[in-house]
Amino acid sequence: MSEKVHSTEADLFKALGHPDRLKILELLRQGERCVCEIYPVLGMVQPNVSRHLMALKKEGLLQSRKEGLKVIYCVSDERLYEIIDQASDITRQIWQDKAALVRY
Repeated sequence: MSEKVHSTEADLFKALGHPDRLKILELLRQGERCVCEIYPVLGMVQPNVSRHLMALKKEGLLQSRKEGLKVIYCVSDERLYEIIDQASDITRQIWQDKAALVRY
């Protein structure tokens, strides 16, 4: 693989590398949302949510459309959730392995 491909892949993982962004993506798993719907549900302030949405959109992970004064966000590619689900599975396994080590 080329350096450009590795760099682009690393940028994708960087975009996913913040817990608040993962929370936003989990909320968007349920369907498209406006920032005005996201920040109250997650207990975050609107400027932070907007910043995270822009970071995800910049990497091509989100799409947006205008609906009157609202900007509605959705995931660009549902396969993104396969990556998130795999990461969750790996994390669970790591926790289980560490817990097993502590017991011995």
